[in-house]
Amino acid sequence: MAAGRVAIIGGGIAGLAAAYRLRQADSGLALTLVEADTRLGGKIRTERMEGLVIEAGPDSFLASKPAAAALCEVLGLGDRIVSTTRESGGTYILHRGRLEPLPEGITMLVPTKVRPLLRSRLLSTRGKLRLATEYFRRPRLDDADESVASFVRRRFGDEVFDHMAQPLLSGIYAGDAEQLSLLATFPRLRETELRYGSLIRGMLAQRRAAPPPPPGGGQPRGAFLSLRDGLGELIDALVASLDGIDWRVGVAAVAVEPVNGGWIVHLADGSAVAADAVLLATPAWATADLVAGIDEELAELLRGIPYVSTATISLAYRREDVGQVGVGRGFVIPRIEGRELTAVTWASSKFPHRAPEDLVLLRAFVGSAGREEAVDLPDDQLLDLVRRELREILGMDATPVLTYIHRWYRALPQYVLGHLERVEAIDRRLEQHPGLLLLGAAYRGVGIPDCIVSGERAAARALAYLAGAAEPSRQPQERAG
Repeated sequence: MAAGRVAIIGGGIAGLAAAYRLRQADSGLALTLVEADTRLGGKIRTERMEGLVIEAGPDSFLASKPAAAALCEVLGLGDRIVSTTRESGGTYILHRGRLEPLPEGITMLVPTKVRPLLRSRLLSTRGKLRLATEYFRRPRLDDADESVASFVRRRFGDEVFDHMAQPLLSGIYAGDAEQLSLLATFPRLRETELRYGSLIRGMLAQRRAAPPPPPGGGQPRGAFLSLRDGLGELIDALVASLDGIDWRVGVAAVAVEPVNGGWIVHLADGSAVAADAVLLATPAWATADLVAGIDEELAELLRGIPYVSTATISLAYRREDVGQVGVGRGFVIPRIEGRELTAVTWASSKFPHRAPEDLVLLRAFVGSAGREEAVDLPDDQLLDLVRRELREILGMDATPVLTYIHRWYRALPQYVLGHLERVEAIDRRLEQHPGLLLLGAAYRGVGIPDCIVSGERAAARALAYLAGAAEPSRQPQERAG
C-alpha cells in the first residue's frame, strides 16, 4: 500500500472521483480536499423545491461512456438510474421560426436513415442533394486538424452545418464550431472518414456490425441517463462514502509550493496543507494562478485554454396554463435564427420524477462563445428576455409560478484548434514537477464520464508516485467525442 498525504484542490466531480478512488485503494492515506465554494459538486448542482427537481448544471450523462453509470452502481445508486422517458420524444430544431424535428437516425451528426431526412424541412432540396454526395466524396488524407465547422461543411455542405450541426454542437460545448478542434472533440468522425472513406458509409457499416440486444435483457437504457432525484444524488453519495477526509470547504487555495520533495498548498485563510502529492481539479484559469509561482510557462499554457460563460433559467408553469405546448425533449436554436436562447429542455418530460403532475418544468439556456452578454443581465431582464422569446417561438404567454436562474461564469472549457498540442505541452511541463497532477474538464473530455475517468486516472498515478514507482507511461488518452 502507498502511504502519504494527498491534497485535492477542487470538489467537483473529477476531484471527488479522485478522492473516492484514492480512499478505496488505500484507507491509510491522509486526504485533504479543498473547495473554494461553500458546496461540493462543481457544475453538478441539483435544487429541490416545491416538488420540483431542478438541475442548475448538467442534467444527464451519456450511457455510451460507462464511467458515470459504473460509479453510480458501486455507490449503491444502480436502482436510482433513470433513462429519458419514451413519451418525451426527440429533439427539435428551430428553423425559420418553426420547430422541426431532428430527423430520426442522426448519429454523431451523421444521418443514417434516408426517409426521415427526405421528409425533413430543415434542408432544401439542394441541401439534401449536397448531403447525399457525402457518400461518394473522397476523404482528406493528411494528418492536419481542422475545425468542426470546416469538417461538417466539407463532408455535408453549408446547410447541414448551419441548420443541424451547429445548434447541436452548441448544446454540448456552447462553443464556436469555427474554432473547435475536430480531433479534440469528435475524433471518431475523422477516424470514420479515414477508415470508410465516407461518414454515411461508415455509420451504416457500424450499425450493421453492431450485435443484437441479448434476449430477455429487459428494457434497454436510453442514450442519456440521470438519477431519480437528480445528479446531486451522485455527489451526496460520493461525499457520504469518503470517511476520514480533511474537508476544507469554503476556503480557496491560492498557491502551491514545492518544499523538501513534497508540496505546501497555501489557502486564502492563511493556513496551509502539507502533501506528498497534489491533484489540481480546478478550471485551467484557476490552476494557472496556483502554479504561476513555480512554473510560468505551465501557467501560460493553462491560461491559453479559453472558457465560456452560460446561464440556465428554469421556469415552472401550471399545466393547465400551458397545455401541450411542449414538444419532444426540447429544442435547440441555430445562430442564424438570431435568438439569445440557445436551447430549451422540457425537463418534466425528459426524465421522470422531475415535477408534480400539475406542473410543467422547462430549462432555457443562454450564452455561447462570442454571445455571452445575456448572461450578465439582471435577473428581471434575463427573465423578460427568456419569456419574450418563448412567447415568440411557442406562443407561450403564461406566467411561471417559480423561476430559478443560475449563472456559470468561465465554466465551459473550449477545445479550440491546437488544444491537443497544448495538452501535450502541459504534460511535458508537468514532468518537471513530480507529484503534481492535473485533472478535470479542461483537458481530455468535458462530460461527466470524462471527468470521472480523469479523476480516476489521476488517482492511480498519484498512488504509483507515492509507492515510489515511476509514473505509468502515458498511454494515449481517450479523447472527447
